Amino acid sequence: MAPALPPSFLTHPLAHRALHDASAGRPENSLAAVRHAVALGYGIEIDLQLSADGQAMVFHDYDLARLTHSDGPVNTQTAAALQAIRVRHSDAPIPTLPEVLAEVAGRVPLLIELKDQSRGMGPTDPVLERATALALRGYSGPVAVMSYNPYTVGTMAELAPDVPRGLTTDAFPAEDFPRDAGPEVTAHRLALAQITAYDAVGASFISHDWHDLDRPRVADLKAQGAAILCWTVRSAQDEAIARRVAQNITFENYLPDRP
Repeated sequence: MAPALPPSFLTHPLAHRALHDASAGRPENSLAAVRHAVALGYGIEIDLQLSADGQAMVFHDYDLARLTHSDGPVNTQTAAALQAIRVRHSDAPIPTLPEVLAEVAGRVPLLIELKDQSRGMGPTDPVLERATALALRGYSGPVAVMSYNPYTVGTMAELAPDVPRGLTTDAFPAEDFPRDAGPEVTAHRLALAQITAYDAVGASFISHDWHDLDRPRVADLKAQGAAILCWTVRSAQDEAIARRVAQNITFENYLPDRP
């Protein structure tokens, strides 16, 4: 049976990439943004990318250029090299997953998205999954993992079976895939959009694009007992719309009500 989300994931709004504000010296996915979310009592959503030496780095993009004073793929740099690079609007390095876990220390729910290392939502060498499972071993706070890639979520079911897991989902529009994609890729895209892997990977929740929450498959999953989270809400007005379906939100650029 799939492990259920802890109740706090349905009561504490989740700060997207932690409670970030670059103008205040709290870049996205930074320890400063994590600390601010904890201080205000919000849950936290973070992203993981893989270093060249197999470490789970808390970073959203595949490339360093947008967020740091460097460039090039994240996965070509060792963890030590990545931590020598400074994030824009901050003098802090890119944090590792163990550093974020130590900072949160179970005080608020932590939702961890493993970024797709295959770059096509397909099978991949599960180095990031192994690093994530190892870091989570012994962590006792409310935590859950998710990914767009069903193979990643299925691997986490094997490596960390007691950690709640879910799928990050949206409409998977055709324009997000190669124009010359063949029938196999098209079929895979449609399967992702219909969230067909939900039961196979032992998921207990989805985090779905809030603009697409009226998708019939979302209603079907909710009726079956799936927890429905959503991303990324940016105003109280949009939150009210999203909560007609979603049980909780991932947010940024405003402060929603807390429990």
